[in-house]
Amino acid sequence: MSDGRALAREFLEQQRLLGGNSVMLSGLPGSEMRDAGSATPQPPTPAHPASRIPHPDLPAAGLSYDPPGGDLFSADPLHQAASLDAVAALVAACTKCRLCEGRRHTVPGEGPRDARLVVVGEGPGRVEDQTGRPFVGPAGELLTKILAAIELRRDHVFICNVVKCRPPENRVPQYDEIAACVPYLFHQIDVLKPQVILAMGGTAAQTLLNTKQSLGTLRNQIHRFRGIPVIVTYHPAALLRNPHWKKPTWDDVRIARRLLA
Repeated sequence: MSDGRALAREFLEQQRLLGGNSVMLSGLPGSEMRDAGSATPQPPTPAHPASRIPHPDLPAAGLSYDPPGGDLFSADPLHQAASLDAVAALVAACTKCRLCEGRRHTVPGEGPRDARLVVVGEGPGRVEDQTGRPFVGPAGELLTKILAAIELRRDHVFICNVVKCRPPENRVPQYDEIAACVPYLFHQIDVLKPQVILAMGGTAAQTLLNTKQSLGTLRNQIHRFRGIPVIVTYHPAALLRNPHWKKPTWDDVRIARRLLA
């Protein structure tokens, strides 16, 4: 077999049969990265600049999710929102799911337009609902310390959640609530175009990667959302309940820091 691409395909197929990690090589048919829990191939995405930074100790590639973008000709005002403030205004008026019924304030997220890192959590808690700001309770104080440990100021990072209204009693957001709210998150990421996304907690990770895999399975890999590297780690609230997870979280955030140009 003399064709280089054919040789590469044969090698990758042998690696797959031997149980090796998925590899994505652009331009090679059949080389799309797959979710281990799904038989449906995920579409390949262009390599993000941060993924080309040479770090020999970076973990292996993981999942890649590239949801379709908004229709520019749609009547949905979200598709015309060109700024974070415009998205926040739409969030403030949103009544697409029942979470709007018990909220005091919406919590669209906060941070600069040129943020290189986006932190995504699950949903607002009690203090966030009272103030309209994300991660401002005890978990938020811990997040600020985590960011400082990797030499990032909180006000240089965009911080937000999957859902923008507080679920009752801080329960996990339900599927229909996430489905109604996640277009705001996806559009915020499109506006920001960050270098790295830090998904904190299982809900954030599963939403950004369109998977049902557990947080433990998704850790220690470099995933992609629309080509942007995604690092998965524990939510700060979980660290307050279980301090033993602080060490793996420290490992995860250092990976995210190394990916920042």
